[in-house]
Amino acid sequence: MNLRRPTVIALTCAALLALAGCGSAGTSTASSAPASTTAPASTAASAGAAVTADEHANHTTLKVAVGTTISVDLHSTYWSAATSSAPDIVAPAGSPATSPSPSCRPGGGCGTVSASFTARTPGTAHLVASRTICGEALNCGPDQRTYDVTIEVTG
Repeated sequence: MNLRRPTVIALTCAALLALAGCGSAGTSTASSAPASTTAPASTAASAGAAVTADEHANHTTLKVAVGTTISVDLHSTYWSAATSSAPDIVAPAGSPATSPSPSCRPGGGCGTVSASFTARTPGTAHLVASRTICGEALNCGPDQRTYDVTIEVTG
């Protein structure tokens, strides 16, 4: 058996886990249901639509109509579940869920933290989450610790 092969595999997995654990701020995308197309975060969602935001939506604004379902899916179990700064405007819809990846080693942070919200009344709310760890024994830098998406709800 080649003894270098397990080392190469372990190093490759560690690099992939480090990349998956650290989201970056950048151009945001949001998907609208039932269509499977991707739209810019500034696109207004119609009433009854569904919008999903992830790490790429961090520090952006989503414009949605009353009745829109907003899902926040953060791709590391090191994130806290997203919460609403104004639950009377953007209310939680059920309990948050953490789904660890079945192929992840313990402590790897692999998986997804998801929370759903419903746009109830016109106004502005922030969906926020935080983390301090970006990988096993890897503290997050200041720009990687918070998740904040502004939700503008229109009538």
